[in-house]
Amino acid sequence: MSNVPNNNPSTPDTTAVNTATGKLALGWALVGVPLAYGVYETLTRVAALFD
Repeated sequence: MSNVPNNNPSTPDTTAVNTATGKLALGWALVGVPLAYGVYETLTRVAALFD
């Protein structure tokens, strides 16, 4: 056997990487979107204090 990686896109290794990447992106979106909204709301309300 050789130690050359298999570049076949249907191998379980690449499928696991693609699934993990999708879950990671979804996780960041679930956290990042509300966080960005909260930061935006906070900054707009702070700006209103100085008007």
